[in-house]
Amino acid sequence: MNKLLVLVTLALTISVTAQTDQKIYDIIDAISEENLREDVKTLADFGTRHTLSDTLSQTRGIGVARRWIKSEFETISKDCNDCLEVFYQKDLVKKGENQRIVKDVMVVNVVGIQRGTKYPNRFIIMSGDIDSRVSDPNDFTSDAPGANDNATGMAGTIEAARVLSKYKFENSIIYVGLSGEEQGLFGGKGLAKYAQDHNWDIIGVLNNDMIGNISGVDGVIDNRTFRIFSEPITTSETDPEKLANQARARRFYGGEVDGTSRQLARYVHKTTKTYMPEMNPMLIYRLDRFGRGGHHRPFNDAGFPGLRIMEAHENYTQQHQDIRTENGINYGDTFEHVNFPYCKKLTAVNAITMASLASAPPSPTEISIGGIVEASAKLKWSKVEGAKGYKIYWRDTTSPTWDHSRYVEDITEFTLDGIVIDNSFFGVAAVSAGGHESVVVFPNKILR
Repeated sequence: MNKLLVLVTLALTISVTAQTDQKIYDIIDAISEENLREDVKTLADFGTRHTLSDTLSQTRGIGVARRWIKSEFETISKDCNDCLEVFYQKDLVKKGENQRIVKDVMVVNVVGIQRGTKYPNRFIIMSGDIDSRVSDPNDFTSDAPGANDNATGMAGTIEAARVLSKYKFENSIIYVGLSGEEQGLFGGKGLAKYAQDHNWDIIGVLNNDMIGNISGVDGVIDNRTFRIFSEPITTSETDPEKLANQARARRFYGGEVDGTSRQLARYVHKTTKTYMPEMNPMLIYRLDRFGRGGHHRPFNDAGFPGLRIMEAHENYTQQHQDIRTENGINYGDTFEHVNFPYCKKLTAVNAITMASLASAPPSPTEISIGGIVEASAKLKWSKVEGAKGYKIYWRDTTSPTWDHSRYVEDITEFTLDGIVIDNSFFGVAAVSAGGHESVVVFPNKILR
């Protein structure tokens, strides 16, 4: 009888932890390549979307671009019974703020909030950039269609809103077009400050910047691989003593590559491999490309988890270039270079990540770990309201992903017998009744 009970319990545990959600597959299927194509074309046809470009024209410049984006969000909201709160978030940036701000400019972001049914103040954010540029970052009059950089990210954000607005989630989702990226990440800075001022609890920021090119200058053509950039440790802590204590703890207990942004990156990787196994997500252990930056950085600077999703193989002849032909090479970020089946795939990666996170309970806030000089690892964590169970994860210290797990219910502490604490890293996630997991949290206390 006891053996039968053990087998039944094991079967139930496997069914809870191994299940997938049909809704997530439906979301993948609903992403429209045609919508992405039409939206990128519309944005590219505004001529230029430079942050300092015309704001009054009805056909050209960043003003008409952001008005069109706002109207798209409003149309989406109308179709879902006003399920989106649509508004402009803006900040004045004064001339001379840096060398790329040659006149006063209002940096305007377009925001659409889909409120969660249970956690309306917890947000997962998808962003694309509205603005574009040519070779001279201060040239705000020449044609800068910015088809791949970054009409693709903006179109992907709009399309994700179209699809996910058909569903209800416990957590809130924000779809946003950020301005001022090419001039100094001003849109991200403005929205991160707005989030702090309004006490937003941000689960994570998915910054999409260039998700439509498959043919790189390295000669590689690849329509399945994409990169996930994330910094190792995300913190807004500025107190020298606290920072020193954190560094000291990492030296003895680990965690150098286990900050909140890195855990978010692993979540994107895992969700993609579960629901889109044909894709090849690359975890890049760096804030962004070498020496460069993106609009997730201001959120990281404010202490929020954030990462960049983008193509794996870039073509630099099509980035930040005046439109011209030299030596048989067509320079410029124009519409014909965008691969829309690939753009659809990366849009789906974002949509399923947000749907999964928006369906999950919050992560445990406190996780204690112990097992020094023992042949087992002990973990204890704070109870999460709404969680059906918890997933204890561990991995080799050199592994980039969480490779092993144990699901438990009705308890908030567990001992992994035979798993030596010295040889692995550990973490815990909360799990909903539907099997959706929170982001994994690395231990933040020592259990003695």
